[in-house]
Amino acid sequence: MTQLQTKAFFEQQQALVEDNANYSLRCMAQAFLSNDNPTLNQTSSQLTPQREPIKHTLIGSAKAVLSTIRVLHQLRYAEVNDWSPLLPTGNTDEVMSILVRSIMVQ
Repeated sequence: MTQLQTKAFFEQQQALVEDNANYSLRCMAQAFLSNDNPTLNQTSSQLTPQREPIKHTLIGSAKAVLSTIRVLHQLRYAEVNDWSPLLPTGNTDEVMSILVRSIMVQ
């Protein structure tokens, strides 16, 4: 594969990762906003929000993990610096990064 073909391949892969991330977030948002969610049907007096940690783990090639972190930043979900440094997983050419956030749950 030539250098130009390699660059085009990686750009195509990055676009796929971004498209998949956008699609996944749209699906999750739609699921949360659907009428099937019992917490949305409760009155506000029944809701007692509490903060709870949630952990996100990205595992893949360094390029895929960094690309996903950038997409989540562009979507204003998390700052790039909020993620842990890339950590080796023990598998060849595979790393992970972790994000812990505190969210309100009801």
